[in-house]
Amino acid sequence: MASITFKHVTKTYDNKVTVVPDLNLEIKDKEFIVLVGPSGCGKSTTLRMIAGLEDISSGDLYIGDKRVNDVQPKDRDIAMVFQNYALYPHMTVYRNMAYALELRRTPKDEIRRKVEEAAKILELTKFLDRKPKELSGGQRQRVALGRAMVRDPAVFLLDEPLSNLDAKLRTEMRAQISALHRRLETTFVYVTHDQTEAMTMGDRIVVMRDGEIFQVDTPQNLFDRPDNIFVAGFIGSPQMNFMDAVVERAGDGFEVVGAMGRIPLPNPELADYVGKDVVVGIRPEDFHEEQEYLDAAPSAIIDAQVDLSELMGSEVYVYFTVGERRHIARISSRLDIHAGDTVRIAPELDHVHVFDKETEKAICHGAAK
Repeated sequence: MASITFKHVTKTYDNKVTVVPDLNLEIKDKEFIVLVGPSGCGKSTTLRMIAGLEDISSGDLYIGDKRVNDVQPKDRDIAMVFQNYALYPHMTVYRNMAYALELRRTPKDEIRRKVEEAAKILELTKFLDRKPKELSGGQRQRVALGRAMVRDPAVFLLDEPLSNLDAKLRTEMRAQISALHRRLETTFVYVTHDQTEAMTMGDRIVVMRDGEIFQVDTPQNLFDRPDNIFVAGFIGSPQMNFMDAVVERAGDGFEVVGAMGRIPLPNPELADYVGKDVVVGIRPEDFHEEQEYLDAAPSAIIDAQVDLSELMGSEVYVYFTVGERRHIARISSRLDIHAGDTVRIAPELDHVHVFDKETEKAICHGAAK
């Protein structure tokens, strides 16, 4: 049993700076959970509290059924993989992976079995006699993973392990780490500032800012149903477009009216907001040029004059200005679009998000409840 539970955990440093004010979180046994957020949001501090590398100022931390506030790191049955790999440069790959077991006085036959098994899984068998300086960045990262694997920990902690790799290697290592989690069936807690890593790897994602949790959910729910403006803007690339609007009645339904026109949203959640200011969010991929979308929302059609276009292969990013804000649409590259052109687009109504302007919390997602 390797669940992890934070109960009203706080972290305050000696200079009286509180980086985690009140953390409550339940991580399930065998779950792959990702902590994500901007720099300084408290995600690495949270991970280090699990590891025992940071003291807890108040509250309770449990691994399984055991309160571990005062338990030494070596007794927590965790293994941590760091951003900089932390390999011993004078040792071979084999010794780097075996060293923790040697310190435990594990029998040599068992050490060899575990190291060779981990090396086979991570495709490191032919590198066991090499030193870290003879390896690529991706190979060094796999050695760091193997060193953690051989200990059979109840919990894997990974602190931005891919940030030093190039884009191609990051993609390969994401797939390897996800496959490793499925194979080991162990609890993984992964810290990153890269939302692509978070979205592609996590069973659930914890979105943090200023030491607080803003939403915990599956990747798809975070994308489709963000709880607030911060999550909506943080998850998704390019990020969501935002615009100010006012809710008005329109027959039996409602419209949100702003610089982008009148967007019909017959959603009963808007009933209490008639006449009030709101914020409308539309993701770049939810603007469309196809006729079916133009017909569905003729009052929300935008004749967007293109400020800039970026060809991304199968699609093109179109930047345009409405009112005082620049927005972006992500549409098919079959349209030959350049700066100065005008493109006619409309939002997909089922994917229009409306937020309370004061609290920044979500009111509704789409045309129907």
